[in-house]
Formats: sequence, structure tokens, C-alpha cells
Amino acid sequence: MSIENDDNKEPKPDTPQNLSGQESEENKTPVTEPTQEPVAEPKDPNLEKAAEIRKKVNLIKSEIGKVIIGQGEMMEMMVAALITNGHILIEGVPGIAKTLTSKLLAKSISVDFSRIQFTPDLMPSDILGTTIFDMKQSEFYFKKGPIFNNIILIDEINRAPAKTQAALMEVMEEEQVTIDGKSYIMEKPFFVIATQNPVEQEGTYKLPEAQLDRFMFKLESDYPNADEEVSMLMRFKEDFYGKKAESVSAAVDAGFLKEARDLVEKVYIKDDLVKYIAEIVGQTRNNSDLYLGASPRASLNILKAAKAVALLTGRMFVTPDDIKKVLYPILNHRLILSYEREIEGIPKKDIIEAIVRKVEIPR
Repeated sequence: MSIENDDNKEPKPDTPQNLSGQESEENKTPVTEPTQEPVAEPKDPNLEKAAEIRKKVNLIKSEIGKVIIGQGEMMEMMVAALITNGHILIEGVPGIAKTLTSKLLAKSISVDFSRIQFTPDLMPSDILGTTIFDMKQSEFYFKKGPIFNNIILIDEINRAPAKTQAALMEVMEEEQVTIDGKSYIMEKPFFVIATQNPVEQEGTYKLPEAQLDRFMFKLESDYPNADEEVSMLMRFKEDFYGKKAESVSAAVDAGFLKEARDLVEKVYIKDDLVKYIAEIVGQTRNNSDLYLGASPRASLNILKAAKAVALLTGRMFVTPDDIKKVLYPILNHRLILSYEREIEGIPKKDIIEAIVRKVEIPR
């Protein structure tokens, strides 16, 4: 048996690994780094909700469009006021579907609706309700008036005297009615649509400025153009009695309104745009063409309406164009022209546009 001596072993040639203790670059096994898949950015849940609300608003317009031709912008402003807790005043000549559009709006949203015809002999109790004595129970109870509904159409609002007009002050601002010292809270949503005729002056009363200021929008409804009128005639040539109105069904429920009201507050607006709104409204208060400028309530309504318009277009941020879009329907019934401009017949729209041109748009 022979035992090998380690000392007699032939030494191995030195390699870079032997000398440095590290493997050379040539002997390294190439390492392939794992490829990383691109990570998808998380979707904004509010943006998805905004897109869903836009779809539902289009469904509302589609249902109303089964009967009403045109009036697309008016319907959009009605929904914008509805989701921001505002009220609207519609001014237009008779026969242009002001009342019908309001009825169909309530029907397409599946909420309670009531119509109140204002007349010179209408009393506040005819609107709000009254306290009645129950002979059997020997006690008084409150019988609610037609104002206790979700959507209320007040037809020809300027036909009622000042005492009846004053009955709307509290309920439109605070959404409650106080009778005999007790307050009754209105059920949400609470939305007032009032109409008035700009032509007839006989038997009408001028609305006080304090009441006009409670309306978010004053919408001016005009005659249809020639194409729209032809489309209307074609639609109703075999439907004299309005059977198509019965086909309008509820596109959304009251839950849609709650969701939209919650989301509209989250629409982003830059501080520069908030200052832009304040500067425009401030210009109306320091203008030689105007006797009365816009109130702080007008500023708040511009802010809320601009957010609503952005939301209804599927966006979660406000642009200057959103603000410009709502300026005229919010300001036109709040501004009072100076005596000289009223004599000259200068339209309020021209003065509002001149103010907007004067104020620098934020970039």
C-alpha cells in the first residue's frame, strides 16, 4: 500500500481565481435579470363614478327626448341645479313645453312631483299647508300642502302677490316650513322649478330681488328652430293626445341624486379659478353700467354649478370654460342695469361678456 504525500503533488497553475479569490469576468456565468412587467396605474374610483353619472344623465335626456325636441342645454342645467341643491326659474313664452319638460324630468328620476298654479288669489296656506282641528281627537294637526314633494313645479310664479311669494322664502333657502312655531323639514331631494311669462304684464307681480336671488339659474327658453319644429310635427302628427309622454319611464332613482350630490363636492377646482370667480363677481359690484351687482350667493352658485357641469361631462376638475358656461344663467336675474343703460336697452349679456373680457383667465 502506498500512501501519497501531499507535498509531492504537482501544484496547480495559478489562476485569477486563485490569486484574487474571485472569479474572472471570462469565467463568470452570465446572469439574466428577470424582466419586470409594467405595473398598471390604479384607476381613480371617482373618475369611474363620474363616467357612470354621465351615462345616467344621458339616459335621463334620452327618456325626456322621447317627447321633447331640443332643449338639451336647458335639461343639462336643470340636472346641474338638481345635483347641487339649487332651484331654477324658466322664462319663456307660452307653448314651448316648460311645464311638460319639468314633469318629464320628475318622471325620469322616479321622485314625487307636484304642480302649483300661482294665481292672484292664492294664499300662503294653499302652498305650505294649514293647521286643522280634529273634532274626534279634540286636537290640532298639520295638513301638509303641495310644497311637500321632491320636485315642485310653480307655474306662472309672477301671478301671485307678495304675501304668497314670501311663503317661498324660507322653504327655498332652508328646506323647511315653519307653521305655528313648529318646523317641518322637507324630504330630500327638494327642487323648485318656477316658470314665468316675459310678455304678459296684466295681472302679474314683479318678483322681489331676495326671491330671485334664491334661484340658482334663470333659464331663457326660446322658440325651436325650423328643423326642430319640423321634427316635433313629424313626431306628433299621429299622436295628438300626447301618448308618447306615457312611454317615458324612470331612468334613475333618488339614489342617483344622492351619489351625484356626494361626488360633485369632490370635483377639483384650482385656487386660481376660485379667485377668478370672486373677481368676476366683484366686477359686477363696481360697474357704472349696473345699479345692483351680484351677491355672495351668486359666487357660491357659480362655484357649485361649474363643478356640476364638469361632473356631467365626466371630468373631476373644473376649467375656465365651465365657469363661463354658467355665468349668464346665474347672473342675468341678479343684476340690475343702471337707469341710463336700461333706457338705452343694453342687454345684460353684453355687460357680463364685457366683464369677463376684462378679467384675466388663469393659466
